[in-house]
Amino acid sequence: MTQVLNIIGGGMAGSEAAWQAANMGVQVVIHEMRPKVATFAHRTGDLAEMVCSNSFRSDDDEQNAVGLLHWEMRAANGLIMQTADKHRLPAGGALAVDRDPFAASVTEALRAHPNITVQDAEITEIPKDGHWIIATGPLTSAGLGEAIAAETGADALAFFDAIAPIIHHDSIDMSRAWMQSRYDKGETEDERTAYLNCPMDRDTYDAFIDALLAADKTEFHEGETAGYFDGCLPIEVMAERGRETLRHGPMKPVGLTNPHQPDVKPWAVVQLRRDNALGTLYNIVGFQTKMKYGAQAEVLRMIPGLENARFARLGGIHRNTFLNSPTLLDDQMRWRKHPHIRFAGQITGVEGYVESAAMGLLAGRLAASEILGQPMASPPQDSAMGALIHHITGGAEAKTFQPMNVNFGLFRPVEGLKGGRRGRTDRYKAYTDRAKAAWQDWLVATPAQA
Repeated sequence: MTQVLNIIGGGMAGSEAAWQAANMGVQVVIHEMRPKVATFAHRTGDLAEMVCSNSFRSDDDEQNAVGLLHWEMRAANGLIMQTADKHRLPAGGALAVDRDPFAASVTEALRAHPNITVQDAEITEIPKDGHWIIATGPLTSAGLGEAIAAETGADALAFFDAIAPIIHHDSIDMSRAWMQSRYDKGETEDERTAYLNCPMDRDTYDAFIDALLAADKTEFHEGETAGYFDGCLPIEVMAERGRETLRHGPMKPVGLTNPHQPDVKPWAVVQLRRDNALGTLYNIVGFQTKMKYGAQAEVLRMIPGLENARFARLGGIHRNTFLNSPTLLDDQMRWRKHPHIRFAGQITGVEGYVESAAMGLLAGRLAASEILGQPMASPPQDSAMGALIHHITGGAEAKTFQPMNVNFGLFRPVEGLKGGRRGRTDRYKAYTDRAKAAWQDWLVATPAQA
């Protein structure tokens, strides 16, 4: 077997696709433009660099669709999950990682693999032959993006995504803040104290909202329009939707007790999560923002405990692009117009590190099995990956297609179970039990790994 699988993009999706295909015995070339061609968001030339957050979200594989996706990727020998587990940080019930060692480890594993070659070069044209996966993510280069748009016959859809600020821990006033995960969730003391909490009373909250609404914001360029992805809204956009929105979102005060004032229930709480293994950096959870830097620092220092905060990185906003996948891709993630090309990752219209890596895992396996002459079926719809790929390649309404996180709303109902909140625990467990069985059956059908 001499056919090569070419992968454009070395992010989460491209890295996972390369790993899966290489382990099946296929020769893989990763084409990554960094560090020769930089982006405004990336800092290094490492593969699988995490830009927006260091969290893979919930790791609960029985009651959460994201946790179920973690389970499926681990069962498939996924590189991203293996490496995330290796560099895990305390985060309550979530899976957060030390982002720089994580990316370095992924890069080392891929560059050391005998079936993988990494080429540091930008590709700006649609490949005419061969086997290809385009996994260029939300920051697809202008040249390649224009080539894809020209071939699709319509402009790619777009939305704006925002980055949360990161703060030096030693600049946080711990006489006002405290460490606690909501409802003390976690099996170890580190997990139960994984989040740093900054409380607000009602007057402080109201003043914060006023300042947030009045702050200078980043303006879009002339002619540049797009919607926001609801799962990653800037805090000021949430505030514009109502003064109580943040207090019922990322600033909700439930499940927490302030040890400095145990008898006083906070009106709102800002949470920070450890961003590196040393515990020297913390990111503000859910605080993606488009405020300009000067205003941003001023407003965030209104948060009790952050009055003297020093920022390792301020928040920002960038434009993400993605395909109208229901009209362009088949259920094997192939471009209908050019079936020698598959797409994977956020460019397909999934949202989040986990979902992007999962689509890379599928694209890598599907492409490799085709190259090996043993084509396999798409994953079953009852699995988490199957539900997600079904949504983006046909289950979603093309006219209103928007980026989607994995969630149980994408799953087919289980007969005989109650709907509504009261039946949710049993329903979610039934979804995950059914998904695990379906996923294991699909894995057995994958051509043997080398």
